[in-house]
Amino acid sequence: MVRTGSTAVAVTDGERALGVCDVPRLIAALQPAEGTPAPTVPDAGGAPDPRPDTEAPERSRSRLGLLVRPVLLALGLLALLLIVRAQPLDSIEQRYLNAGEIFTELGAHLRLTLISTVCTIVIALPLGILLTRAGARWARPVGLGLGNLGQAIPSIGLVVLLALWTGTGTATAVTALVVYATLPVLRNTIVGLDGVDPTLVDAARGMGMTKTAILWRIELPLAVPVILAGIRTALVLTVASATLATFIDGGGLGGGLVAGIGLYRPILSLTFGIVVAALALFADWLGLVAEEVLHPRGM
Repeated sequence: MVRTGSTAVAVTDGERALGVCDVPRLIAALQPAEGTPAPTVPDAGGAPDPRPDTEAPERSRSRLGLLVRPVLLALGLLALLLIVRAQPLDSIEQRYLNAGEIFTELGAHLRLTLISTVCTIVIALPLGILLTRAGARWARPVGLGLGNLGQAIPSIGLVVLLALWTGTGTATAVTALVVYATLPVLRNTIVGLDGVDPTLVDAARGMGMTKTAILWRIELPLAVPVILAGIRTALVLTVASATLATFIDGGGLGGGLVAGIGLYRPILSLTFGIVVAALALFADWLGLVAEEVLHPRGM
């Protein structure tokens, strides 16, 4: 290439001349036509995501569903109250179907459920963490086997066996409920921690984090949704099974339910059965709310 003037360039191949290029005309040809916008390269940091944003509508529907359930439960209990008030009640039915008796049994039922659930979490969660550590994996079949055994035994049989062994009362009822509800929390803790991406753990270890820091800052936060699902299952099981505590003087809503069956009072069985079912659904709703609130952002 040889320059021949201020605006022209002679194009050559070795010593052979190929032609002359007019530089201003070449530049004018390369420029965009007048009125045509020049293409722009979007900024990588501010480029819009071409994929449709589906997370916001799904989250809105989920929150709407969380609001619907308690409203439906309240309407159902209100309808039950109106039906009971419209029925002619004898002295036995009036003894059980009054606000004082119902709230007394409800308080005992909630106390049993709360104590049993807390004890279940305190026992099953650390045990599940321990069984996922490298030095204790050999004991995992033993722990899961014991949990399966506790849930394989019929709940009424477990309550009666413990009552024959340790006596009747609230403590025996709590023990039976803890044994019966341990498996879901234990199993979900193990599954949740095992489901953490090993590359994240290796990266954290490469950054110099200790095993304890990795557990609290990486593994447990990522396993929270699975662990909470296990706790929610255990909570519902505990609410439903706590009705059996009445057979060993443990209290709870089972008193009115059993009285209705034994005394041939269908209104008692219907009322207390619906209250127990509503309480179980409400406990499940509380678990869903906890999952929504404690779910790690960005997952």
